[in-house]
Amino acid sequence: MRHLYLAATGQNRGKTTTSLGLLDLFLGEGLRTGFMKPVGQRTIVDDTGVPADEDAVLVKAVYKLPEPMTAMSPVHIPRGFTKAYIAGDVVEDLGARIAAAHATFVEDTDVLLIEGTGHAGVGAVIGLSNAVVAARLRAPAVIVSEGGVGRPIDELVLNVSHFAAHGVRVAGAIVNKVNVDAQPGIAAILEKGLARHGIPLLGVIPYRPILSNPSLAMILEGIRAELLVAGPDLDLVIGGISVAAMEPHHVLQHVVGRRIVIVAGDREDVIVALARAHRAEVRRPAVLRGEAEPATVGFVLSGYRPRPAVVDEIRRAELFACFLDEDTYRVASDVHDLLVKTHAADRGKIEMIKSIVAASLDADRMLAAAAEVAAHVRGWNER
Repeated sequence: MRHLYLAATGQNRGKTTTSLGLLDLFLGEGLRTGFMKPVGQRTIVDDTGVPADEDAVLVKAVYKLPEPMTAMSPVHIPRGFTKAYIAGDVVEDLGARIAAAHATFVEDTDVLLIEGTGHAGVGAVIGLSNAVVAARLRAPAVIVSEGGVGRPIDELVLNVSHFAAHGVRVAGAIVNKVNVDAQPGIAAILEKGLARHGIPLLGVIPYRPILSNPSLAMILEGIRAELLVAGPDLDLVIGGISVAAMEPHHVLQHVVGRRIVIVAGDREDVIVALARAHRAEVRRPAVLRGEAEPATVGFVLSGYRPRPAVVDEIRRAELFACFLDEDTYRVASDVHDLLVKTHAADRGKIEMIKSIVAASLDADRMLAAAAEVAAHVRGWNER
C-alpha cells in the first residue's frame, strides 16, 4: 500500500482542499483509495452518532468511503483533552489506536491519503505530532503552504527539518492560495527557491475567492448572530468584507463585488443608501448590467438594533442582514477570523476544488514518491 501524509505549515493552509482534490484524482485513476486523519482537533458527531474529526466526516460523506469512521478518525481531541492527558488522566495508548486503524486499510487499499493537522509539531502535547505519526506509519510527507515567496519557503524549510529529525521523507511541497495572475512566473520562482533546500515543488494552487470566503450562512453561524433578513440565498459565497465607517457617498464608491458590509445598526444613512442602490442596480435592464456582480449582498449590523423601518428597507432590497450586540471592531474581527471550512453540501465549491487540484498538482509524481517509499519499507521488512 502506498502512503502519503499530507501536512501543512500551519492552520488553514488548504490541507482539506488538497485532500478532496487528490482523492478525486486517485479514485479517477481506478485506485482503491483510503483516507484517514489520525489526530483531529475539531470533533463533531456524524450522521450515525459517532464522534470524529470533521474533515474525516466530510471526506466520507463526499466520496462514500466504506471504511468505518473509527478507522478514518481514530484519535480526536475534544475540549479539555490535552489538560487531561498532561495530568495523567488519559491512560490509553493512543499510538496503538492509530496503528490499529491504519492496519484496517492494508489489505484492500492501493493508496492511503493521511491528513495531518496543522504544522509538523502539532500534536506533540499528546506525544503524537505530525512528524511522530508520519514516522510510525512510515509515510512520506507532502507539505502544504500558502501564497507568497519568502514566507512559504521559510515555513516549508522549518517543517521539513522537523520531519527529517523524525526520519520522515518529504516528497515535496504544494503552495496554495497563489495569485498567479498578479505574479507571472511565481511557480518557477518558488520551484527554484525550494530546490535550493532540496524540496521538490509538486504544484501551485491558484487563489480562488470561493475557496477562501465564507457563505452568508457560515457568517451567521460562525459569529452567532441574530438573523434579521435571510435574503434570497444563505448559501451565497461573499466576495469580501467592508467596514462602513464613512459617509454614504464614500461608502457607495468603495463597496464593490458581493460585499458583506459591517456597519453599526444606527448608521441608517449608510444602510438605506446601500439598500436603495442595490434595488436600483437589480432593476436595471440586463443588457445594461452586463455581467457585473452586485456591490452588496448583505449587512452585519453591530451594536445598535436597527429600527423596523430600516430592516424593511433591507428586506425590500432582498439583501441579507444579521445583528450582533457587539462593537463594530469586535464584529469585524470575528468575521475576519472566521474559520471557513468546506461542507458536504457545498457541491459547487467541491466541484471547483476537484477541477483546480486536477489542473494544478502532479498526482503521478506524488504517487511515484509514495511507491518509492513503499518499496523501501518492503525491503526493510524483508531484511
